[in-house]
Amino acid sequence: MSDATAQQPVFLGIAVTPLTRRRLDSFKSNRRGYWSLWLFLVLFLVTLFAEFVANDKPFLVYYSGDFYSPVLNAYPETAFGGEFETEADYRDPFVAELIDRDGWMLWPLIRFDHRTVSWDLPVPAPSPPDAVHWLGTDDQARDVTARLIYGFRISVLFGFTLTVISAAIGVTAGAVQGFFGGWLDLLFQRFIEVWSGLPTLYLLIILASIVEPNFWWLLGLLLLFSWMGFVGVVRAEFLRARNFDYVRAARALGVGNLVIIFRHVLPNAMVATLTFMPFTLAGSVTVLTSLDFLGIGLPPGSASLGELLAQGKANLQAPWLGLTGFFVIALMLSLMIFIGEAVRDAFDPRKTLG
Repeated sequence: MSDATAQQPVFLGIAVTPLTRRRLDSFKSNRRGYWSLWLFLVLFLVTLFAEFVANDKPFLVYYSGDFYSPVLNAYPETAFGGEFETEADYRDPFVAELIDRDGWMLWPLIRFDHRTVSWDLPVPAPSPPDAVHWLGTDDQARDVTARLIYGFRISVLFGFTLTVISAAIGVTAGAVQGFFGGWLDLLFQRFIEVWSGLPTLYLLIILASIVEPNFWWLLGLLLLFSWMGFVGVVRAEFLRARNFDYVRAARALGVGNLVIIFRHVLPNAMVATLTFMPFTLAGSVTVLTSLDFLGIGLPPGSASLGELLAQGKANLQAPWLGLTGFFVIALMLSLMIFIGEAVRDAFDPRKTLG
């Protein structure tokens, strides 16, 4: 290893080059994007372990000298001295009394799952916020706070999955088009023009009338069209770089096309892709929210931000439903856009640190 490489700082076992260090410093200098990233990571990590934050089951039970984890495993009522072989209902006063006689329970911060129905509301559902239901309940007497936590998680995971897979397909297609050019590029461009003209919304409506859409159905159908957003920027970079001197030198040395594409040209093209990904992530979350609002998204009963907005529209006498959904979605998308702007500026060679 040379002296220059040995003097480079190391982060997570990877040598940080001066260019990477400059980009990291540029990203940190954008205070809005930097703190938005930390806030988004905190929110995502909290919701990622939603079962330990909002659940109608305790995450730890001590009974008769043994420990149980109802969040991870299902235990019959007979395990705690009950009478039924079915799974124990820990919110039932009878089961709680059985456990308290010879043990204790540790509950999550919010004692409601996104499917838990509160049968003992003081007023008809949807009920306003109170000490038990911090953000009130929806029209089916389910806790809004718990549904927000689970809905935030599924929206972000859906957006991440769709963005990563779309980027992989789009970058590969754009790289092949731009590197080889000619008839391959021409035919591929005509195919993209035709394919992008298909009505995605109509296809989703047809799908909803045939099968019940779920997470993977929606992901697969949206993936058929979302990858095209990455093709243009990667194709332009490859069309520009394929005639550079270092590419010609690699060809003259007998280096294969795949090696040139993925090792020499693609790292330069990934700059445009990385700056484009946060905005694609925000768009993916918006698409899922819109489909859930229209009723052709996730199955009924799923924790969904779009379904919460639809309930707010249908229950104008309960303004906390619509306002809660609006502010959560606005916060989520704002954080993503701020992060995307900071990443874009960090990879922009024209930007300099003050």
